[in-house]
Amino acid sequence: MTRLDDTPPAWDERTQLTTFLDYARATARAKCEGVSAEHARAALLPGSPLMTMSGVINHLRWVENYWFQVIFLGEEDRSPITDEDPDGEMRIAVEFPLTQLLDEYAEQSARHRELVARTDLAQQAVGTIRDGLRVDLRWILLHLTEETARHNGHLDILRELLDGTTGS
Repeated sequence: MTRLDDTPPAWDERTQLTTFLDYARATARAKCEGVSAEHARAALLPGSPLMTMSGVINHLRWVENYWFQVIFLGEEDRSPITDEDPDGEMRIAVEFPLTQLLDEYAEQSARHRELVARTDLAQQAVGTIRDGLRVDLRWILLHLTEETARHNGHLDILRELLDGTTGS
């Protein structure tokens, strides 16, 4: 992973935004290194029965898909999240090996990295968010960095509860 405590101050805005998002993505992946299939599917938090390591990774995958593909590009939402099953991505995650979920997340992130590299940060999304507001690509990158970092905290807790591993 790229360390961020020695980031040169001369990096341009795009490099800073993409480096922080990539760092958060890599941290999520690092939290899952060496996790057994059984542990990846284990729900340990009584108030969050769908909160598993697999569930969090699948959630990150589908959240990123939503913001880039659905909101930014205006494509059809194909996620397993519905009004009837608002946590569908977390529920179905236990049906797949964690390695598959991580690979799919990495492949999707690579496609989004290419999209960001060729698109102006000020470009407005095709789709809208609450109250009909349109966000730009810059906002989406910031939001995904925040979202991924927040869920890295969940992965931290789950991993420590599962096998005592801390750090990364």
